[in-house]
This record gives sequence, structure tokens and C-alpha cells, in this order.
Amino acid sequence: MFKKVLIANRGEIAVRVIRTLREMGIGSVAVYSEADRSSLHVRLADESVCIGPAMARESYLSIPAIISAAKVTGADAVHPGYGFLSENAEFSAACRDNGITFIGPSPESIQMLGHKAEARKMAVKAGVPVTPGTKDCVKKDFKKEAEKVGFPLMIKAAAGGGGKGIRIVREASQLEKEMTMASSEAKAAFGNGDVYFERYIELPRHIEVQFARDSHGNVIAFPERDCSIQRRHQKLVEETPSPAVSKKLRESLEKAAVQLAEAADYVGVGTVEFLLTQNGEFYFMEVNTRLQVEHPVTEYITGFDLVKEQLLAASGEKLTHTGSHSVPYRGHSIEHRINAEDFSRNFAPSVGRVEEWMVPGGNGIRVDTHVYAGYNLPVYYDSMLAKLVIWAPTRAEAVERSRRALAEFKVRGVKTTIDAHQLIIQDADFKAGKTDTGFMERLLAPAEPVKA
Repeated sequence: MFKKVLIANRGEIAVRVIRTLREMGIGSVAVYSEADRSSLHVRLADESVCIGPAMARESYLSIPAIISAAKVTGADAVHPGYGFLSENAEFSAACRDNGITFIGPSPESIQMLGHKAEARKMAVKAGVPVTPGTKDCVKKDFKKEAEKVGFPLMIKAAAGGGGKGIRIVREASQLEKEMTMASSEAKAAFGNGDVYFERYIELPRHIEVQFARDSHGNVIAFPERDCSIQRRHQKLVEETPSPAVSKKLRESLEKAAVQLAEAADYVGVGTVEFLLTQNGEFYFMEVNTRLQVEHPVTEYITGFDLVKEQLLAASGEKLTHTGSHSVPYRGHSIEHRINAEDFSRNFAPSVGRVEEWMVPGGNGIRVDTHVYAGYNLPVYYDSMLAKLVIWAPTRAEAVERSRRALAEFKVRGVKTTIDAHQLIIQDADFKAGKTDTGFMERLLAPAEPVKA
């Protein structure tokens, strides 16, 4: 096992990784930009290194800076977290070339699965159904490729996830403008502006399967997560298991995830994302070759520590569960992403000093965060403040526990999305488990005027 791990990330996920490292007796190194000097992950780590200015491209996206920090501190492994360089094959290769273990898949596996267009090709070979779309990234001939796919279509970043670099195009006249915007956003977020096209499926559910595989061939597929409640392709609420997935469908989804992991000779933790249509058909979307933001809901119902599983796989050890692909689970878990956004002003970003920070507690409640009272939010990064994660024996009880926990969550100094989450859990369709990717649009639609 490793002696010291550098976390090539910031904020909440860096704090999350540091805590598992500490429990396993492994030293931790935090890296930070000049804007993150006072962040909690810097305070909690055993060591910390400033790697550059506030702009991500000069710090968290700088491969030379991170490799140098690992060498200076004597770290023998790097955990990339999510976002930034977590799905970057060049970064994985740079770690390997410098004798540092990348806690994630090999550069080859990232190329095959982390690159969304390449993953589609592999899914086809593995017999997993895929959404109709382009075979490769689109270049100069993008108008002809769009005509082949048909409208409406989605433009998607090939080298990353998290809702970045995605645009829906309903007619040809919008294509060129949206192509430029999607490519620019992808370039800024992932250092790669490549995009591809997929047919846009109206009002599906967004279902994903977490998996883990070690170098001994052991592979686990965890119960599915339902991530359908989104805004601008950014997930707001995630839950597991999905109220729309039967035992038979779950087995099919898990089988598809296992096939892809084995086809790519994948070592580590990853997630296969699917679209589930209203008539129960599922299509492969992409593979996230990293830890997901919403991994705590899986941990809550299964008892696994997914960061620990990453560390075991990367160090050449066996996963904690071997012998079968499926794992038992218990109860229901819901995650609410609490962002620094003003719900009353169309989710406009909110920055400033956090004057009050009081998080909920009690049975079945977990809060993952890097924020504290007195913390100044930097303007340069993702707006997520915390993940409020709920567990209860049943979905109905988890919804009620969410309601109680959200009412206890008190933040002063910046605006948050707590009010939006309270609105979501009070909605009759949400309570009934009747959600899809159009849920938020319907929820926030202006009420029809009453006719005289």
C-alpha cells in the first residue's frame, strides 16, 4: 500500500479523500491555488503545496506543477478526484512516466473509455446498446454529420463530463453557434475541445452504474443511481436505487457495466452512464473513469468506502468484495448538491464570505463539504458548497429525512440552492418517483394564468 498520496484536486473531494487516507494510515498532500489558501482541504492534509495562480489552467490543470509537487513531497501516488485532470490520459501517463502511481485507470483505459467517442465504439463491440450518433469526434464536416444523426441532437465534450461542453440543438440554424460554445467550454474545462454528436432522446431517465475492478480480474457492479434531476446538464439530486428500475433491468445494467470494464481491462473505480427511455429501453451514454460526485449514496446503501477500493485497486491489492459481480444493499439514499447559487435569480452564482454555516445532523445524515463559517468563496471554480446525503430504510422515509435535514441547514453570507431542494422534495411527482431529465424544467415553469 502507498505511504503518501497527493490529491490533485481541491475542495470537498480533496477533504473526502484525505479522510480515507487518514483512516488507512496513509500520508496526505494537498495542492492548492493562491485562491484556495484558506480552504479546508489545505488545513486537513499532512502537507500542502501551492501550485500556482487562481486560474485552473495555471494550477489544477497544470500537469508539470502537480508532478513537481508530488516529487518534492515524496508522494508515491496521486489521487485526481473528479473534474480537472481526473479523466486526462496525458496526466495518467505523466504520473507513470515519473514513477508515480495514478489512482485511476491506465492511460490506455482512459483513452478507450474516458474519451466519450471512443467509449461508444467499445460499447458497440461489447454488445451494449448505444444512442444513435457519430462514430468519431466531429471536425470540419460537422454539418453533414449532424444531418446524418438528425435533429434534435446533443453536442457533447469527448474528453470530460460533469455537464460541461454539452449543448442541445433542435434545428440546423443553431448548430454552428452551439458547436463553438460547446467546444470552447470543453477546452476550458478539460484542455480538449473535441466534441461528438448524439441523437437527443426526449425526457429519459439518467441512470448510472458504479463499478470497481482490480488487477486480479475481480469486478463489482453496484446498484444503479438515478441522476435524472438536472439543470443545464448538471445533476442536482441523485438517489439509489432508482424507483424506475426492476430487479431484471438492474441485472441487465450491471451486466453491461461489467462487460465494458472487462473489455477495457479497466483497473479502478468507474461509472457507466445510461439513458433509460420511457418504455424501459436503455442506451449507453458514456463512462466516467473517475470517482463520481454522487458516490456517497452508493457507499450509504452498501457500506463500501469507494475511495478505499480505488486505493486497493491502484496498489495491486484485491477489492474487499470478490467472487460475485453484485453486492447486497440496504435501504435508500438521496444526495442533494448544495451550490452557491441564488435560486430566486435563476440560479445566478453567489460569492462572498460565509458568515454562518450550520449543517444538519442525526441518524442517516452525512454532509461532505470543505466550507466553514468565515470561509471566503473563490469565484474561479465550481459552485458546489456541500453534498447533503441521506439514508433511510425506505425511499419515503429518506424523502422525509431530506425535508427535515434541509430545514436544519443554515447558511448566511451567500445564497444557496437549499430552497430549490426543498421545492423538489415537496413535489408530488418526486415523492412518487416519477422523474426524468425534464423534471426541473417543469417544476420551474411559470404557472398557467387562471382564466376568468
